[in-house]
Amino acid sequence: MHITQLNRECLLHLFSFLDKNSRKSLAKTCHKLLEVFQDPLLWSLLNFHSPAELKKDNFLLGPALKYLSICWYSERVKVCNIEDWMKNNFQKDFCNRHENTVSDFLLEVCNRCPNLLSLTLSGCGHVTDDCILLLLKNCPNLKTLKLENCVRITDQTLEAVTLYGGSLQTLHMDFCRNITQTGLERVREKRPSIMLRAERSANMIPDNKPEKKLMFEKASRKLVQL
Repeated sequence: MHITQLNRECLLHLFSFLDKNSRKSLAKTCHKLLEVFQDPLLWSLLNFHSPAELKKDNFLLGPALKYLSICWYSERVKVCNIEDWMKNNFQKDFCNRHENTVSDFLLEVCNRCPNLLSLTLSGCGHVTDDCILLLLKNCPNLKTLKLENCVRITDQTLEAVTLYGGSLQTLHMDFCRNITQTGLERVREKRPSIMLRAERSANMIPDNKPEKKLMFEKASRKLVQL
C-alpha cells in the first residue's frame, strides 16, 4: 500500500510525528502530501530554537496554533541580552537583525493565531512590552505565558497582564531583570487567580546606563591604578 492511498486523517497523524524539515521534504514529493502539509490542523504546536528558524518556510502559522515556544540558548544569542549601551557596533548590527526577525514573527502570530493558548519565550532579548501587549490583545484565550531571561520586559508587561490577560492562569517571569517587586505585587493584587512565578527577577540589577560623570570617575580611577 502506498502512503498516498491513506486518507487525510491517517496522513495528518503520520505527519504529526515528523519535525518541520521532514514535513517540508515529504510535502515536496507529491501534491497530495503538499495538501497535508498545508492543512492548518497539522500546526497546533511549534517549537523554535534559533532566530534563523523563524525565517524558514517549513511551517505554517494559522488559527489552529495553540502552543508556541521560542527558546534560544546559544552563545551568539546571549549577545542580545547585553545592555544596549555596552554593545559595540558589531554587536549592535547583529542584534538589530534579530530584533526585526522577532518583531515581524510575533506580529504575524498576533494576526494569524487568535486561538493561541500557551506562549513560552526564553532568552529572547529583543521581545518588548509592546510585543506582549499585542499578543495579549489579539490572543484572548492565552492561558499560559512563560518569559525567561527576556531583558526588555518591564512592569509594562505586568500592567498589560492585569488589563488584557483575562484568560491567563499561569505567568512565569523568570530572570527578567527589568521588572520590579512593585509590578509583581500589582499582578497578585489585581489578578489573584494567576499562578505567578518570578524566580530572581525582581532581585536582579536592572538596566541603567551610568551617568557620564560616574563613567568618567571610573575611568579616572583605572588610569590612576595603572
